[in-house]
Amino acid sequence: LIENGEILRLSNEVVKPFYLEKSRLALDWVHEEFGDRFQWRVHRSEGALFLWLWFPQLPINSRELYERLKKRDVLVVSGHYFFFGLGDEEPWKHCDECIRVTYTLDEATVRRALGIIGEDVARAWAEG
Repeated sequence: LIENGEILRLSNEVVKPFYLEKSRLALDWVHEEFGDRFQWRVHRSEGALFLWLWFPQLPINSRELYERLKKRDVLVVSGHYFFFGLGDEEPWKHCDECIRVTYTLDEATVRRALGIIGEDVARAWAEG
């Protein structure tokens, strides 16, 4: 596949469209599940196999959100792991307001997980 270049065709014509569609579906479900219940944003998905979800002014940190979600069998990655080396003298709140969520699993699992994430973020806001 590498020698004859077929890998490039497969990547562009099969793999890329497959994951672009999965990303599009996940974004649609984020909009449906989160709506206007709380502040949220999605960082632009540029070919990775996950979405970065940002909850500005989230009343809990992303580590606490991770722990809550894990208890409900939803695994995400807390955003704080990706902001190393910034220094502790002036913490950047954004570091604790993001989570990374894959959309590569089957559609039912991704949709269910996004619903649970929406419930837990809304609960965090309600608890203040």
